[in-house]
Amino acid sequence: MHAPINVLGGPIQACSHAPKTGWFRDGCCNTDASDTGSHTVCCELTWDFLAFLKTQGNDLMTPAMQFGFPGLKEGDRWCVCAPSWAAAFDAGKACPVFLEGTHAGALQWTSLDALLEHAVVQDGAVN
Repeated sequence: MHAPINVLGGPIQACSHAPKTGWFRDGCCNTDASDTGSHTVCCELTWDFLAFLKTQGNDLMTPAMQFGFPGLKEGDRWCVCAPSWAAAFDAGKACPVFLEGTHAGALQWTSLDALLEHAVVQDGAVN
């Protein structure tokens, strides 16, 4: 596993345990060399983002129970593929990002500035 460091340089925080997310299904956006999709961006999903991904051939809304995948909806947190998030950003469809839960590996696909532009802010601090 690559070092669990977030894009801000600190320890990676959990993204979601309900539904359970991450390449390793550990609730975090951890990654390793076998994660060719780079499931490293911790997002709060929006309908626009999910619809965009579906047009790109990545339907995250439809359940696939044979894989234990419940399907996702607006408001869910999920570790999305960094290239997919970057494509959505370029198309004006990016969803909010939780920086502390976003693995530093995402920076191979998108800039910190782009992530900061969509960072969730809570209590006056970037989250």
